[in-house]
This record gives sequence, structure tokens and C-alpha cells, in this order.
Amino acid sequence: MVVLDVDGVMTAGEIVLGATDEYKAFNALDGHGIRLLARHGVRVAVITGRLSKAVRRRAAELGIEDLFEEAKEKAPCFRALLARHGLTPKEALYIGDDLPDLPVMRMAGVGVAVCDGHEEVVARADYVTAKPGGKGAVREVGDMILKAQGKWQEAMKRYLGE
Repeated sequence: MVVLDVDGVMTAGEIVLGATDEYKAFNALDGHGIRLLARHGVRVAVITGRLSKAVRRRAAELGIEDLFEEAKEKAPCFRALLARHGLTPKEALYIGDDLPDLPVMRMAGVGVAVCDGHEEVVARADYVTAKPGGKGAVREVGDMILKAQGKWQEAMKRYLGE
């Protein structure tokens, strides 16, 4: 399972507030990477500290069923998510960027920080992405997972007509 933070991971971290709505820019490469993971048997979940219609819409578009919003403390959500799917922490990878992500990053089997994350998070990560949050970091990790699991060639067949 891959578990994602939103602001600073799925987005570049900017939050644009309108009179009644919140706006976020999501990366299309990251979105397709999430679809590739799901297509090849890797569940993707989201834990975010904010409540956002834009995040709910994006999660629905990408088929993400496990979405935890207003998670001021993310570790309880992470434990609930693992219990829901009968997984251990070692079977999960978490991608974060800021201090509230540290507890889950430390619990997960693999803790990933985006390269433009907070220095304390980057220093404690098992892996630091080459791409920044909201600019392909999620896709980078997703592609690495598929390659490590030997699923990349199968994923590519769809695009190469093989």
C-alpha cells in the first residue's frame, strides 16, 4: 500500500483560497502513476490534515477509496487504514513532506520524503525523491515500486502495443 499526504506531496503545497472554495493544482503525471499502481495491484490511500472538496474530487477521479481528511494526527488514521486492509506497517510506504508526516513515516515500512520537504523530514526519510512535491514525486515513487515488483514491463505493454 502507498499512503500519501496531499499538500506538498500530491500538490506543490500552495493553497489558494477563494471566497467559498479551496483550489489545488494536481500533477497529471502523478495522477497517472496512481492509476498505474492501482491497475497493478497496489492500493493507494490518502491522509491529509485539511478538509477539501478538491481533494475529494481528485481522490474520486483516481479511484482512491481510502481518504482520511482533517487528520490532525495521522498515526491513528494510518493504524485504522492498515487494520481495515489487514496489513502490517511494513507493507506500507508513506510519502510526506512536513513534520505532521513524521510519525507515519517512521511507522511505515518505507518512509519517503519529497526533495523539497522540511529538512527534518528529509533527514529522516528512507528515500528522498528527485522530483519535488506536486511535480512528479508521486509518479517517481510509483514507477520505482512497479519496477521493483517486476510489474513495469507488464505496465508498459499497454502503451507499446505488445
